[in-house]
Amino acid sequence: MKMPRNSTVQISTVLLALSACSESPAPAEAPGADTVFTNGYVYTVDADRSLAEAVAVTDGNIIYVGANAGAADHIGANTKVIDLKGRMMLPAFQDSHIHPIGAGIEASACDLNGLNDLAAYRSVIGEYASANPDIEWITGGGWAMSVFGPGGSPSKTVIDELVPDRPVFLSSQDGHSGWANSRALEIAGITLDTPNPVDGIIDRDPVTGEAIGSLQEGAMNLVRQHIPADTAETRLQGLTYAQNLLHSYGITSIQDAIVDRDALETYSAMERAGDLQLRVVASLWWDRERGQEQIDGLLELREEFNTGGLVRPTTVKIMEDGVMENYTAAMLEPYLIPSGSRGIPMVEPESLNQAVTLLDAAGFQVHFHSIGDAAIRYALDAVEEALLENGQLGNRHHISHIQMWDPADIPRFAELDVIANFQPLWAYADEYVTELTIPFIGEERARWMYPIKTVQDTGATIAFGSDWSVSTANPFPQMETAITRKSAVSDDYPVFIPEERIDLESAIVGFTINAAFVNKQEDMTGSIEVGKLADLIVIDRNLFEIEPEDISEAKVLLTLFGGEAVYGDMTAL
Repeated sequence: MKMPRNSTVQISTVLLALSACSESPAPAEAPGADTVFTNGYVYTVDADRSLAEAVAVTDGNIIYVGANAGAADHIGANTKVIDLKGRMMLPAFQDSHIHPIGAGIEASACDLNGLNDLAAYRSVIGEYASANPDIEWITGGGWAMSVFGPGGSPSKTVIDELVPDRPVFLSSQDGHSGWANSRALEIAGITLDTPNPVDGIIDRDPVTGEAIGSLQEGAMNLVRQHIPADTAETRLQGLTYAQNLLHSYGITSIQDAIVDRDALETYSAMERAGDLQLRVVASLWWDRERGQEQIDGLLELREEFNTGGLVRPTTVKIMEDGVMENYTAAMLEPYLIPSGSRGIPMVEPESLNQAVTLLDAAGFQVHFHSIGDAAIRYALDAVEEALLENGQLGNRHHISHIQMWDPADIPRFAELDVIANFQPLWAYADEYVTELTIPFIGEERARWMYPIKTVQDTGATIAFGSDWSVSTANPFPQMETAITRKSAVSDDYPVFIPEERIDLESAIVGFTINAAFVNKQEDMTGSIEVGKLADLIVIDRNLFEIEPEDISEAKVLLTLFGGEAVYGDMTAL
């Protein structure tokens, strides 16, 4: 069997796999497996990164992995035999940081995702308003800060021209900024005298002091609190849309990065109806306006919804800073802007240390949002404090986004057993990096943006997530960018910090077994091994036989969730 390019797979390992090493032959009288896949290029992602030809599945579990010859012992009168015809099979992908319900809702609202200029925004906003004359509030989002230049601050006048009589509020692509029209600002009571909240900024005209319509971080809540809540039906529709999309990308397990009671009830309703086909770790939201008194409520939610099904609310999400493009990511040194700001630490370090120590002692995994180098350090310091107080409890805390690093903190991930949760699609030199970030931090600091390879080389666990709807949930373009450090859709951008490129095996691992490790389910998913759940995918090309620049073109042909096809048709392969 052909070996992967640059593979570390040992010949002896491959031979062992092909000799039906995974288990003894089934008894002659056995009725046969439910399904047997043969003639595949099965990249198992087991500890040895073995290859195999065949996989047998019964009752949603993998019962055989090995050579075609050994698979014959598992074929009975009722066995469905699927010839993979040399196609690549992988364990199903997992996303360790994603927002499926909100992203699904946004897709049916005023959706600006994927549009790249103001004219397109005007067109969509105007058309949506005309098509929905009875909607009280026009909401949605997906606009790119790069369209509006440094600071990413769009004006209310653009929307006022299109929708003067109804409130409009549209979140940015990254979810850290909002764009409101005059009517929305009026309803929110935002005037010349309205102070900035401690965790946000009301962007103002530098001459008049009037709010211009863009709101950063916590300032968005001044408007959001007036927007009617999504209905249970709307949330369920959003989750259904998201699940279908994720299955088409080969994703069967996720960590939802922000959930509240409404989200948990949505997941539960879908599971009770028998329609949920995702394994979900739910990150309960840490309200930064409250303190330790909220832990009892988090424990109650965990107890109520952690019922042994597909949804496990066993994680707490703490947002420690904002984003670099609007200068709210917390930095050790000032941004190169007149104010000399160092960003906004959303939870002060001492409070963060206390909260994480208590959450860790309560058995919660902590899922941090940290983008700036100060925020990364504060999160690491908090975990270190928890370890000193509680010992190593195995809660697998992880820090997501991790854009801008101080090199001194890179070894601490491995030392503290903290998982580095990167969003790899962001690791290329687009306008967000070249126009909205590097000019305001300088080239020297920019060297330490998304240092995936350097962190990996320390022995730290690297896992990947998309942060959809911020960026695509499709793992293939994310993997391509992690490998090339270039855009997966355009040749207009140079390679960004080439020494931080990783290999294909590492990219696959980040979306499979390592993401499963984050989700505490590596014992049952994340690799193709006997005894694990048959969460499997078949793709249309062998990733090891194509150029890295073509990985983003790969397509999932079949997604299995517990042995059942949730995307594609087994008989049509």
